[in-house]
Amino acid sequence: MNPPVWTPRSVQVGDWLITALCDGFLRLDGGSMWGVVPQNLWKLMTPPEEDNSILMALRPFLLERGDEKVVLEVGIGDRWSDKLRAIYHILPTTSLFESLAVCGVSPEEVTHVIASHNHWDHIGHQVIERAGELLPAFPNAKHYASATEVENAKKGPHARSGSYRAEDTTVIEEAGLLQTWTGSEEILPGIWAHECGGHSQGVSLITINEDELGDTAVFWSDVVPTTHHIQPPYIMAYDVDVVLSFEQRSKWLEKACEGEWLGLFYHDVDFAFGRLTKAGRRYALDVVEGEARG
Repeated sequence: MNPPVWTPRSVQVGDWLITALCDGFLRLDGGSMWGVVPQNLWKLMTPPEEDNSILMALRPFLLERGDEKVVLEVGIGDRWSDKLRAIYHILPTTSLFESLAVCGVSPEEVTHVIASHNHWDHIGHQVIERAGELLPAFPNAKHYASATEVENAKKGPHARSGSYRAEDTTVIEEAGLLQTWTGSEEILPGIWAHECGGHSQGVSLITINEDELGDTAVFWSDVVPTTHHIQPPYIMAYDVDVVLSFEQRSKWLEKACEGEWLGLFYHDVDFAFGRLTKAGRRYALDVVEGEARG
């Protein structure tokens, strides 16, 4: 499956203008992305290649309110060897910097960067390499991350250490740009981080204008990685705690459905925005196209 051509589309949520960006695509093993879901079901939703890998988007979001320019999740970046590019089928189409430029935003103008968790495919573009030196990609931005995720990114070998690159975190910390949260915290006025666990120990949902009926957005991160994963049992094999994942997914999917929240989907190839509805005992998705931008 070839990656689609990125075009910027935006949705207004309260005072925030939210634009879906792009930092390329990768392909991951379909069985890992779908866990115990039988292949004869998931391959209809996410068709695999011959090697059983499925295409996944890398979709940061730009949140704008007045002078505030927030990048929510930064993507994978370009600091990858040919070997790792081949292993993970990293497909550099439109980059984060390019998609920001279409929106008229330079890296220096970004005021805040929020990471739902510190896996390399979600924060790789926090750091750039220039003349052999690793530097913050957004030098004037305050960076926010879960304290649990920061600790896991920096500590030695552990069960999921392959999902982290320490330098993606330490470069930001050493530059004095990093702030952390624990549990549930309002990190900016109107923007909350809710540590869920399950996928990783500190993975968090990010909400915008929470509890404003019909005018709240939720960034699903890898708690609900694509629009196809909106049923509570559809849990990735990558998750470190399947029981906790099920509990948290069940809780937040129901809350988002009841509140008519706008979902922001990071890994979905086709759809950036959508609202959950109930279809009997299952969830369905009402896709929100947004307005063209640029």
